[in-house]
Amino acid sequence: MPVDTWSVKKLYVENSIPAFSRKEPFLNLLMDLKTKGWSVQDDFFSTDFTQALMDEAENIENTQMQLAGVGRKQDHQIVLDARRDYIQWIDPDKPIRTDFLKVMESLRVALNRYLFIGLFDYEAHFARYEKGAFYEKHVDAFKGESNRVLSTVLYLNENWQEGDGGELVIYDEHNPDIEVGRFFPKKGRLAIFLSECFYHEVVVAHRTRHSIAGWFRVNNTTGKNLDPDQ
Repeated sequence: MPVDTWSVKKLYVENSIPAFSRKEPFLNLLMDLKTKGWSVQDDFFSTDFTQALMDEAENIENTQMQLAGVGRKQDHQIVLDARRDYIQWIDPDKPIRTDFLKVMESLRVALNRYLFIGLFDYEAHFARYEKGAFYEKHVDAFKGESNRVLSTVLYLNENWQEGDGGELVIYDEHNPDIEVGRFFPKKGRLAIFLSECFYHEVVVAHRTRHSIAGWFRVNNTTGKNLDPDQ
């Protein structure tokens, strides 16, 4: 289905701060997902929207965050050898958080429209990597065992430099020993990839690193099983 300019403007949902200023990152993201299953786009959102999200992330007190773990619900456990980041799940309890979730809902609808992948909902959390924190190589979903389809990471860090660490490393879908990309967590950069297909990691950060990690999910709820959240 061709992506016309009018349809892309559907992403410009009504919120307190305009979320989009250009259509090209969205068009590039669609093409990348169709051809290789992952995409990294700079300045995906408007400057003001990204700044508001960065301000929100930086102003969260450490005492309001929790040490991230591995697994979900009853299988959740803290594994310091695997990851050492702190998180806070995003609920629509503040204007900028509400706006972000609205924008990602609009993006969900657009992805379904053009990629036909049946995304059902979206969940996300703020993530903070203090100096020395990392997340070892992993996939966000094991084939047939999760409802996560697309993983997203939005980076919220000013003036990230060579030597600051904290890069996202994405590995080849068919050979997880081969790197296909290594990306600084710079302000406004959005990474998105198929959750089941791509091993990835966060290398050790040498300064505090902020991001929003999220997942577009399908609905696997049946009469016997209920999809878990968070």
